[in-house]
Amino acid sequence: MGVNVFPAASGGASYSSQPPASASSVLLDGQLINSVSYSTSVTGTGAPWLLYANGAGGATITVGSDVYNVPAGSTVGTSAYTGSKSVSVATTATAPSTFTASTMSSSGDWQGVAYGNGYFVAVAFATTAGAYSTDGINWTASTMPSASNWLGVTYGNGYFVAVAFNTTAGAYSTNGTTWTASTMPSSSSWYGVAYGLISSTNYYVAVQGSGTTAGAYSTNGTTWTASTMPSSSAWYGVAYGNGYFVAVQGSSTTAGAYSTNGTTWTASTMPSTSQWQGVTYGNGYYVAVAYGTTAGAYSTNGTTWTASTMPSGRPWYSVTYGNGYYVAVGNGTAGAYSTNGTTWTASTMPSSHNWYSVTYGNNKFVAVQEDGTTAGAYFAQIPLPVAYGIYNGATVRA
Repeated sequence: MGVNVFPAASGGASYSSQPPASASSVLLDGQLINSVSYSTSVTGTGAPWLLYANGAGGATITVGSDVYNVPAGSTVGTSAYTGSKSVSVATTATAPSTFTASTMSSSGDWQGVAYGNGYFVAVAFATTAGAYSTDGINWTASTMPSASNWLGVTYGNGYFVAVAFNTTAGAYSTNGTTWTASTMPSSSSWYGVAYGLISSTNYYVAVQGSGTTAGAYSTNGTTWTASTMPSSSAWYGVAYGNGYFVAVQGSSTTAGAYSTNGTTWTASTMPSTSQWQGVTYGNGYYVAVAYGTTAGAYSTNGTTWTASTMPSGRPWYSVTYGNGYYVAVGNGTAGAYSTNGTTWTASTMPSSHNWYSVTYGNNKFVAVQEDGTTAGAYFAQIPLPVAYGIYNGATVRA
């Protein structure tokens, strides 16, 4: 008994799904991993197509103007197609429009939250209280190495790394539950921290909000070296993506900064004089939000910025990316989301707080607040990845 031999994937992310038994050849084989949609073109040979989807959710596959809903683990047949056809594959993931309340492990001014290695980790201001969660909903108390003003936390290369305000105190954890003290290179108001891998070297980069040129970097997450920002400013946010660290400031200037090596910085210009608070990277865009204004910003290269408009003039504190969405949080019940980093839609937090930090992981957006309460928030997404395939049909295996 013979079997068909299928060619390599013709597009999308590399993935090998099991072709239907009646398929004669592979036209498209891929997987949605970091984005909720993918578009390309496929050439038909006059035969009907077999559309396949699998994973945590199904997919909507559009061929030209024809829309097919493909449930997870199923195959859907199409009409016969000849010649090049535009094809888009999209998950049925819902927009993060309304968050659900959760409860932190203790009342605190929760300032930072990050995800890595199966854990959400949160840090708080002026206390030894920390917290961790495996699902972003239920939290367990942890203990920081000192009662410092913990502000920023990130994850990379097996380490959670935290920095604190107006001190040399730093901290790291290999498991998200127990912490070890580290020492920053100066007693600055360390505000934000990010991780990136550049030329096979791990970099943790920290910025400060004390209005100086002080910066810091670490190649192991435990020991730090001083660096110099391009201007004296209150540098609040830092993010990494596509070979660039990008920093924004809250000093009501147009000053921005970028670094291609994690150690030296070059000045950039934001699109307006605003108190830029948060920045993130995802799906080809750097996205920044600001305090007390509708001003937003995006960049495709980390060096030049274009203005965008937030849905309200709230104090926007933090922004993150995950599963095809940029999500921003701020004061009150205000939230916002964007599918492209350039246009924004209002969303709603579960209660009125200063939502100070948001992250994405384990198929959830998770936010924490700095109001001294136990309030937390999360939004559960339909998880990626979703596998998809398009095959020529009408030929049965011998």
